[in-house]
Amino acid sequence: MLNFAKEQQLATIGNIKIGGHPGENPTVLIGSIFHKGDKIVLNEKQGIFDKEEAERLIFKQKELSDCSGNPCLLDVAGIHEKAIRKYIDFISNISEDPFLLNAPSADLRISLMKHAKEIGLHEKIIYTSINFKSSEEEFSIIKRCNIKSALLQAFNPRDPRINGMIKILRGGLKKEGLLEKAEHAGLENILLFTNVLDLPSIGLASRGIYQIKEKFGLPTGTAPIGIIGQWCLNTTEFEGYFKPACEATGIALARAMGADYIIYGALKKAEYIFPATKVIDEMIKYNAKITFKKRS
Repeated sequence: MLNFAKEQQLATIGNIKIGGHPGENPTVLIGSIFHKGDKIVLNEKQGIFDKEEAERLIFKQKELSDCSGNPCLLDVAGIHEKAIRKYIDFISNISEDPFLLNAPSADLRISLMKHAKEIGLHEKIIYTSINFKSSEEEFSIIKRCNIKSALLQAFNPRDPRINGMIKILRGGLKKEGLLEKAEHAGLENILLFTNVLDLPSIGLASRGIYQIKEKFGLPTGTAPIGIIGQWCLNTTEFEGYFKPACEATGIALARAMGADYIIYGALKKAEYIFPATKVIDEMIKYNAKITFKKRS
């Protein structure tokens, strides 16, 4: 298990702390809701959904969070503006916690960001996400709306390996990287994110977490679970708890490489994701206490 020479920074968003050396803070677990394919969504264009089931899932994640000690966040996703506005209103009425505001296009994210500013939620949202396609207009509106927290993707389409991840974040002599642009936009809580494209790339994304934290000292995480779940659907050799067991290994690998947060997918997975992560965290915490006594 790892230690970093680089001083590690904490992101404090509401009452949630993200970051640090392995063993210092528990993994922050982020469950998704209203995403494409979420069965509680009855009409994805109009934003009609099963409110009772949504509340049950949200409160269940919170209950498991309180039990395990792993802080939790919601990843509020969608593809239609009218619907996402309804989701935002619903979430803000039942919870005071910050949440990821996740939309697939820059135009949609910008519109939702302005809406969040108008209703006074700009300090609660984690803008999801900034990536290699993000325009100057997007950064300008982030600054104008006084958004303080964002997720930055380290994906580099020209070089998806670790050197490419670092280059897209750091930039070069003639080109600003995403980190510099984010800082100029006034972002204070920056969550770096390593992308998972397929099952083998979980290893690369996990190794990227370590290298990025060592280079920049910023909170870093990933989302390994969805790809594992898709792979399990095409694998018929095993039955029973095969899928949850495989998904837990994705968390274990990412966390062992220093992940500060995990986006684990649908909220219904929380029942086994939280206890699995708790066990992994305790192993890492004990190792840190014994190996790096200054952190005990």
